[in-house]
Amino acid sequence: MPTGLVALLDDVSVIARAAAASLDDVSAAAAKAGTKAAGVVIDDAAVTPSYVTEFTPDRELPVIARIAKGSLFNKLVILLPAALLLSAFLPWAITPLLMAGGLFLCFEGAEKLLEKLGAEKHGQTLEDQPADAASFENERVSGAVRTDLILSAEIMAIALAEVADQGIIQQALILALVGVVITIAVYGTVGFIVKMDDIGLHLVKRTSATAKAIGGFLLRAMPVLLAVLATVGTAAMLWVGGGIILHGLEVLGISGPAHLAHEGQHWVEHATGALGGVLGWLTYAVLSALVGVVLGAIVAFVVHAIGKARGKH
Repeated sequence: MPTGLVALLDDVSVIARAAAASLDDVSAAAAKAGTKAAGVVIDDAAVTPSYVTEFTPDRELPVIARIAKGSLFNKLVILLPAALLLSAFLPWAITPLLMAGGLFLCFEGAEKLLEKLGAEKHGQTLEDQPADAASFENERVSGAVRTDLILSAEIMAIALAEVADQGIIQQALILALVGVVITIAVYGTVGFIVKMDDIGLHLVKRTSATAKAIGGFLLRAMPVLLAVLATVGTAAMLWVGGGIILHGLEVLGISGPAHLAHEGQHWVEHATGALGGVLGWLTYAVLSALVGVVLGAIVAFVVHAIGKARGKH
């Protein structure tokens, strides 16, 4: 074999090994970054079913697919290039933008909480029998995608912070991988949750006693799970939104509110022994949610006051 060809094949082999090692590094970094964002991912999975469960069974999976497609667009087309550009040229703008998104989550969570407490409802539900079902679906999908944009921004920001020491190409690959995997995981889980009753109904019709038992359990568990998720979803908006605000203020040099929340968390951790980790986290989440309720209620009051002043309801 000519020497030049041998040298070329050797170079190709070296490049291939380097590429394989690079892919391994990207996968490991993506896994690490995704793990750091796990809390927000759980919140995302809790929030989304509330946008889907009012639809008829034949529309549930198509609606989830539309929201998942919007989520991928959010992560890969909007947030990924925006994160890289901001990181490279305007790193100081990341925190204020995340705080604006956190305030939006506080607003949405506070509205849902106020409605549950008897305040005036805003926006249609299927109970209102909307005249245009397609427009209603589009509105719900748009609302879910807007909320996903905020949660996805937090996920991507956490992931970006974990890979800040990587080159821009590696950062882009890692963020893209994190975005795709998390979207599949979240909306795959949401799809399973909202179709639990259909799966249960199918199983109870089987001849196997085990299948019937599992099917019956799924049918009984579905209403309870959806009720729990509706509550957790609202709470998640408030504690994630409030947590983003607290962290953002701390980054901007206003550390008092976050310091008080962390002090409460540490006190509970030390006072509760083996359960300290869980109860400490819960304490910080509750304090963050309280911040979210206060800020969200203020924003909701201002938004609806402006709407009424303009003659809107």
